[in-house]
Parts: sequence; structure tokens; C-alpha cells
Amino acid sequence: MNAAPADQIRLLDVQALDIRLSQLAHKRRSLPEHAEIESLTKDLTQLRDLLVAAQTEESDCAREQKKAEQDVDQVRQRAVRDQQRLDSGAITSPKDLENLQREIVSLSKRQGDLEDVVLEVMERRESAQERVNELTERVSSVQTKVDDATARRDRAQDELDAEAAAVAKERELVAGSVPADLMKLYEKIRGQQGGVGAARLYQRRCEGCHIELNITEVNDVRSAPADSVLRCENCRRILVRTSESGL
Repeated sequence: MNAAPADQIRLLDVQALDIRLSQLAHKRRSLPEHAEIESLTKDLTQLRDLLVAAQTEESDCAREQKKAEQDVDQVRQRAVRDQQRLDSGAITSPKDLENLQREIVSLSKRQGDLEDVVLEVMERRESAQERVNELTERVSSVQTKVDDATARRDRAQDELDAEAAAVAKERELVAGSVPADLMKLYEKIRGQQGGVGAARLYQRRCEGCHIELNITEVNDVRSAPADSVLRCENCRRILVRTSESGL
């Protein structure tokens, strides 16, 4: 294939712009905020799970407390009724009086036991509420950090995207001035060689594979017409000659 030396030089410009686009894409993928957001999001998920567990415990304690308080109230009401019956003098049978007095004592003990249960549940509920409050604050704090990191990431991505768009536009203009057959060959090689399809020959060294040409290869390059499109014998990339090729 033949192409004017100037067109081959412009191919190096296209390659430089493609490399810049690859660098910008890599930088976009490698923004430190990505890892920061991932780590914070993981922490946030764990904290939210703990918060749900604490809220569930608090809710369970609330229901348990309500039930225990209802039990206490029922026993208290029954004890009041029994005491009223005892005080009314309506019961005259000694045996019935003894049974009623025994029941009042039993109810008093039962009420005390249930009140102890209420206190124990209240303590557990208070502890759960404190845990809920603590976790709520921690979730809010981590969420703020996630939002901040996300905003920083988005700003950085916007800047990189704007630069990439400008580079892509410039690339389109430069590539449009390179002969179509040369661009087609370049794109094919670039796809096979990790994004580098053309390399400068600098001081007898291919800047694509960084291997210096041997004397035979140098002589072949020297004798080749200026418009010949050369390929590196080692990496097979398009080898572009310049005034700094050392020939």
C-alpha cells in the first residue's frame, strides 16, 4: 500500500488521539470515587440491615409491653373487684371468705410478677430505641458521604466526558483527511494490537513494540519509497517514518 508521507504523519496524529481517548476512558473507569462509593454503599447496606433489625426488635418489645401492661391491668381489676366483695360484707361463709382472701393475695403476687415483666420489657425496649437512634444517625452520616462521593464522581465524569467529546471531534476531523484505505488498515491493526495500529520509527526503534530494527531492516526502510506504507517486522504495526527516524 502507498500513501503520501504527510498522510502517514496524520495517521500518527489519529493514533495519538485514539490513545488519549483510551486514557480518558480508563481514567473514567478508574476514578477513586468508584471504589469509595462501592465501599460506602456496602457499609450503608449493612447499617440499614442492622437498623431494620433494631426497629423490628423495638416494635416487638412495644407489642410485648402492651400485652404485659394489659395483663397487669386485668389482674389489678380482678383484685379490686375481689377486695370490694370482701369489704362489702356480702360474703358471710368463713370458707368463702378464706378463699377470697387467698385469691386476693395470689392476685397481688401475680400483679407484682407481671409488673416485673413490664419493667424488664420496658428496659429492653429502651435499649432497642437507643440502638435505633444510633443506627439512624449512622445511616444518615454514611448516606451523606455516599451523596458527596457520587456528586464528586459525577463532576469528574462530566469533565472527562467533555474532554473525550472534544478529542473525538478532533479525531474525526483528522481521520477524515487520511485516505480511506490507509484508515481501514490502521483500524484493523489497531483492533488486533491492543489499540495501537501505527507507530513512529524513532532512532531506528519502533515505538509500538519498542524493539530496535536490525541493520537489514534499517536498510530495507532506507531503500523503500517515501510513499510506501511500511510494517514493523516484529509487531506488524504500521511503521511511520519521520525526520527523527535515524535513517
